[in-house]
Amino acid sequence: MKRLFIAVVLSAALLPSASLSAQQSPANEIHGIHVDHTDRTVNPGDDFFRYANGEWLKRTEIPGDRGLVTVFSTLTDTASKRTAGIIEESAKSNAKAGSSTRKIADLYNSYMNEQTIEARGLAPLQSQLKSINSIKDRRELARALGESLRADVDALNNTNFHTANLFGLWVAPGFHDSGHYAGYLMQGGLVLPDREYYLSDSEHMRDLRAKYQAHVSRILSIAGFTDSDVRAKRIIELEHSIAEKHISLADDEDVHEADNTWKQADFATKAPGLNWNEFFRAAGLGKQASFIVWQPTAFTGESALVASVPLEAWKDWLAFHLIEEYSGVLPKAFADERFAFFGQTLTGTPQQRPRWQRGVAVVNGLLGDAVGQIYAQRYFSPEAKAQVQSMVTNIIEAFRKRIDALDWMAASTKAEAKAKLSTLYVGVGYPETWRDYSALEIKPDDILGNLQRGSLFEYHHEVNRLGGAVDKKEWSMTPQTVNAVNLPLQNALSFPAAILQPPFFDPDAPAAANYGAIGGVIGHEISHTFDTEGSAFDSTGALRNWWTPEDLAHFGATTKKLAAQYDTYKPFPDLSLNGRLTLAENIADLAGVSAAYDGYRASLGGKPAPEQDGFSGDQQFFIAFGQNWASKMRDATLRQRVMTDQHAPGQYRSATVRNVDAWYSAFSVEPIRKLYLAPSERVRIW
Repeated sequence: MKRLFIAVVLSAALLPSASLSAQQSPANEIHGIHVDHTDRTVNPGDDFFRYANGEWLKRTEIPGDRGLVTVFSTLTDTASKRTAGIIEESAKSNAKAGSSTRKIADLYNSYMNEQTIEARGLAPLQSQLKSINSIKDRRELARALGESLRADVDALNNTNFHTANLFGLWVAPGFHDSGHYAGYLMQGGLVLPDREYYLSDSEHMRDLRAKYQAHVSRILSIAGFTDSDVRAKRIIELEHSIAEKHISLADDEDVHEADNTWKQADFATKAPGLNWNEFFRAAGLGKQASFIVWQPTAFTGESALVASVPLEAWKDWLAFHLIEEYSGVLPKAFADERFAFFGQTLTGTPQQRPRWQRGVAVVNGLLGDAVGQIYAQRYFSPEAKAQVQSMVTNIIEAFRKRIDALDWMAASTKAEAKAKLSTLYVGVGYPETWRDYSALEIKPDDILGNLQRGSLFEYHHEVNRLGGAVDKKEWSMTPQTVNAVNLPLQNALSFPAAILQPPFFDPDAPAAANYGAIGGVIGHEISHTFDTEGSAFDSTGALRNWWTPEDLAHFGATTKKLAAQYDTYKPFPDLSLNGRLTLAENIADLAGVSAAYDGYRASLGGKPAPEQDGFSGDQQFFIAFGQNWASKMRDATLRQRVMTDQHAPGQYRSATVRNVDAWYSAFSVEPIRKLYLAPSERVRIW
């Protein structure tokens, strides 16, 4: 996932509801599974999610400033309290001007300076709004669109994010030259989460669009625009037209369809309507010979709209998008109005987070490595790193043995698969090199300027890498991020320090709990190397078919069975999961828990596992895996996740155990149980 600077200001990131000076929570006293989270009145074969998490679900309330609570958000609470402490120390340190510590302090203070923000009103954006208003022809429109291009998308790790600019740039290793960075261009132009929010004819979506249009009108009205209702209608109609040109999130998952190299000269003929020479010149990309165009039909369609839609509609669209993008650092009336729609209406979150929490998110987003370097030194020991690295080695070896044991895969395909494992780079805790922020100007009284300079700083950093040699060990996450990632174009994994803590990882916990929890996460990321997306790349990170036709056909048929299994899950009467959209993540969950289980069994060295509260070692392993996905969501948040997230909701992710033979043995699951699948119906991929 890329660092998205403006997004962190506007997002509903999960942060703790405590004072800035809150200290780290007391050490976790439970070294193993959380027995008190389980509900033993539920049969594990009927509902494994509630069996593993039932009592936790009963006790847990979603705070007013959140749309959901998960195990990940609990860890984020801890990481955010630690980060807040680092920021507070920086703010008090009186560090040397220009140092990273001073930048952290100045950025945070600029965000917290509400008095200055209110006094300046919309003044920080007035010059840009005047420029938009002065656009008099399509050439100038192309220039404005090019100037707004930012490196704010990541095709392989955040495809559900669509830039609010007309297009987005992603700089990554090339599909066919993985040793050098290439420029990928992505569809954009929408503010709502996905095209279906504009195109669906369901009553829920029609109502949501009406509320969105009212929100657009109110934002424009607060900004002093006349005829805000008329302008809002034009903006919504334009975004609807853009949405019609987008490809769906599920179709967006096929990297082979994204493999479209256009020379700069091709754009005028393949996507006429936009003055591409002016666009690329304004974007600082005039000398870039070619790009990989991820969604060519969207580029053709959106470019045609630039020529056909009245100029006044585009000017309204540009002005609204600019104000919306920075509303989190404009006077309170803008921030409150944005939260009223995107927080309360879209995700069902009743309350805005306290400002200091949002400030922590801003600092993490803009100066993440500066904070992360301190975080890693303070909160991730060499001993913990070594223990996790040992688990990674065991699970990779387990995966290697699983490949050897496949009876449907040819020897040549197995050799290629094992080559990917042999060259896989795994980063644990923190990166080997850190970002240099010395060229980024941060002012203590200019939050909007700080964010704009930060966004441009990141954009220039990405553009300057085009054509350069790839750093295969580069990270895309900070140590204080509670997440993990697979980077198929680098054949690399990263496990930040913040996720390597209880309940995912506890150095004092038994192997069963650690392998079921963090082992499941490690196995998941390793398995992404061989999901429907990762399996398209070879050991160098190049897009290349290394499968025999027969093996690829078998793999495709088996993964379709898994997609069909998830299609049957229906969280709402009018909304089912999309098995195609979530397929890559579901493959990684299934293969990951299977490899983690093998790694766990191997770690015992033939010795029996210790029991915990009457639970056997195997039961502990699977319960720990099920407790990874403990989550409670508001209905509006769940709807949005189902429609736009590549990950299935937690209750369905934990249910993948129904495909694992060892789970049946561990809990004596009988054919009468709801989750039971006959052996021939269980999906077995890796």
